[in-house]
Amino acid sequence: MLAWLSENYIEILGVLFSVIYLYLSIRQNILLWPVGILSAVMYVIVFFQSKFYADMALNGYYFFISIYGWINWAAPQKDKQTGLPVKRLRSKTGYILFLIFAVVFLLTGLLLDNFTDSPLPYWDAFTTSASIIATWMLAKKILEHWLIWIIVDLVSMGLYIYRELYPTTLLFAIYAAMAVVGYLQWKRAVQHERV
Repeated sequence: MLAWLSENYIEILGVLFSVIYLYLSIRQNILLWPVGILSAVMYVIVFFQSKFYADMALNGYYFFISIYGWINWAAPQKDKQTGLPVKRLRSKTGYILFLIFAVVFLLTGLLLDNFTDSPLPYWDAFTTSASIIATWMLAKKILEHWLIWIIVDLVSMGLYIYRELYPTTLLFAIYAAMAVVGYLQWKRAVQHERV
């Protein structure tokens, strides 16, 4: 057991920071962003070692989007309210985000398939592309980001079982359950303003 812990301590720390991040996200606590930075650093290492290069790059993105989200959530709003309110997704924004997802998915899948030894390049590209969209939506406090996370979490669980990343598989099972809770809690807080 100690040998396994010493070999997997970075992944275990990543899991711990990720669970805290998700809990703070559900609670709409701005501290989710610095915790997200720590989680991202841990998972860059884990995914590099597991050859999930798109997920590794995604965690590099998480590092930078966490800085953006931190700034965005902390900025005073037009009505002098502190903090960003939860909003619903407008159809136009949804179409644009879907187009971005499709382009990023295709480009990432082709890149991983042709230039890396990724074992599941298009599945890796799918979760990466959807996660990019969902994290941007989180930074903007758009309710529907939780629905994307539920899909990403379930698909990711299959990928991580395939690569024998069992602590991370457990993390994504927790993520999926917490994403349902997050959606329900945020839905109560949502303002009828759409982004």
